Amino acid sequence: MCGIWASIGFPADTSRIDLVRHRGPDGSGWKMFESAAGPVALGHRRLAIIDVSDAGLQPMADPTRRYWLVFNGEIYNYVELREELRQLGVGFRTQTDSEVLLAGYMRWGEAVLDRLVGMFAFAVWDDAARRLFVARDRFGIKPVYFLARSSGVAFASEIKQLRGLPGDSGRMNLRRTYDFLASGMSDHTAETLFDGIRQLRGGECVTIEADRKDPGEPLAIRRWYRLPAPGTIELSEREAGDRFRELLGESVRLHLRSDVPVGSCLSGGLDSSSIVCLMARLLGAEGKGARVHSISACYGEKSVDEKPFIDAVVTHAGCEPAYVYPRPEDALALAEKITWHQDEPYGSTSIFAQWSVFDEARRRGIKVMLDGQGADEQLAGYHGSFSYHYASLVRELRLIALIRTLAERSRYHGLSVGQQMRMFVIPLLPPSVARFARGPRIQAYLGRNWLDSEAFKTIDRTRGAFDLALDEVGLGPIRDVGELCVALTQATNLAMLLHWEDRNSMAHSIEARVPFLDHRLVEFTIGLGSQHKIVGGDTKRVLRRGMAGILPGRVRNRRDKLGFSTPETEWFRGPLRAAIEEGFEQTLRRYPDLLNAEATRAHVGDMLDGRRPVDFSLWRIVNMGIWGNACDVTL
Repeated sequence: MCGIWASIGFPADTSRIDLVRHRGPDGSGWKMFESAAGPVALGHRRLAIIDVSDAGLQPMADPTRRYWLVFNGEIYNYVELREELRQLGVGFRTQTDSEVLLAGYMRWGEAVLDRLVGMFAFAVWDDAARRLFVARDRFGIKPVYFLARSSGVAFASEIKQLRGLPGDSGRMNLRRTYDFLASGMSDHTAETLFDGIRQLRGGECVTIEADRKDPGEPLAIRRWYRLPAPGTIELSEREAGDRFRELLGESVRLHLRSDVPVGSCLSGGLDSSSIVCLMARLLGAEGKGARVHSISACYGEKSVDEKPFIDAVVTHAGCEPAYVYPRPEDALALAEKITWHQDEPYGSTSIFAQWSVFDEARRRGIKVMLDGQGADEQLAGYHGSFSYHYASLVRELRLIALIRTLAERSRYHGLSVGQQMRMFVIPLLPPSVARFARGPRIQAYLGRNWLDSEAFKTIDRTRGAFDLALDEVGLGPIRDVGELCVALTQATNLAMLLHWEDRNSMAHSIEARVPFLDHRLVEFTIGLGSQHKIVGGDTKRVLRRGMAGILPGRVRNRRDKLGFSTPETEWFRGPLRAAIEEGFEQTLRRYPDLLNAEATRAHVGDMLDGRRPVDFSLWRIVNMGIWGNACDVTL
């Protein structure tokens, strides 16, 4: 895992790569070229994971010194690709996956992308053709941001590297800021919360012909990868479970390839527990005798503490565990530092809990951590997925299945039939009516008049963030669970979670790996019908079936869902109340026109005084002011 830089036209400035030293403390490199569009620069900060010798330093050139690579990520099937290339007559000087990637690009051009199993963001400069090629992996696990102006174009691993370049306004993007405050969504479009700074999205690439580029010409970004249509694979429950176990096991095996210590985040949920148990099996089968290093966040508050489930996995898998107990005072004390690393405001203090886990991993000398991100999106793991499931059952007149689901959810989660039935109203509405129901007028009616401000009167709020995300990747209205899984994986939720994980891990110079996002596994789970995802009150049915005999029964059969939750209600109404009150006032002082001050105070006061439940909007309001200070953002 590393930090990269590639630019055409902008003045050379090695500080652009040194700014992300945390992404790569094991080495650095900088190389300059010339083109008709101005100077070309490639920069790299290295985190050494595969072949930790200096042979892996970048920018890396091929033997002819025509092609130059800067690469962030891991190619997990590099061993197999290297052998394939050797059979074609290619020689290798290192044991790195970087050299395999460069050789593959030289042999197959952009078609190499289809052969890669891994996470990647890379740039290749062809010095003979004066051509720059930049690509991002299928799901956007590794980041690529860019700033394109008449004076030049620059690509970077983090937004902070692009700040201060000619043409950077330093102002917030009001449209995306509204989306974040209103719905908690970010990374759902190519735009960031910074005006003018954008990103390649997962599965996108771009080629720039430096000697023929017109100043100010829009970049011709192309989508090189799309998910398959949902529900195209027909298998029995047993067959689907067996195939799922096979694919996930193979993915975990590849993700264990490393020349440095590997551990895993362990929340006690189905996803991270599956990874830890498979790691233990694989390490045992390979005769390495190594125990899985697991790191978990725990709390005294029983409402969010998952330690009983964590302990069950630790015992079952024979882990070498470590536990951290995030403290409420640190959630605020570290917020500015975390926000600086994140570059953009983040949605809740659960990001702080994740930060604490990576901090402990670094303290223990673990350089690679496997995590369970991506499973919920492709497997309908969020309880909100039931809304679409109910709607499908109603449309298909599957009344017995509907009654079973209502009864089991009432038993598992304590939800009344009335509460559940209200969930599937919007999915049954015509698309235009559903958009209106998610729109700003209805949101204001539901208590979001704190966003009725002078600043936001200037933007178009007719489309909600979710609908904008679907539009951007060419998806239509969501009608069922399968289409929801495609949307969450390709357009909305996953990108945001991967952003947070990348910055939190890289802030600690740790490589985070996500085995659930091997594209072969994702394509399989997306292709399965909804009957393999939600059955009765169960989510992730195919995972539960596939992990039989691997997961301890207490975890495999649990139906609650917490994730990296923190006890925000107890924290905010208790020990952090004064700090939260000062925090939202700081936001109002820094950006007096951004929010409706009177309504914001009433909104926050209602939550802190118990007149309405604490929700994530409280942290988002506070974090806006922290972001302004940490990243020097103007309105």
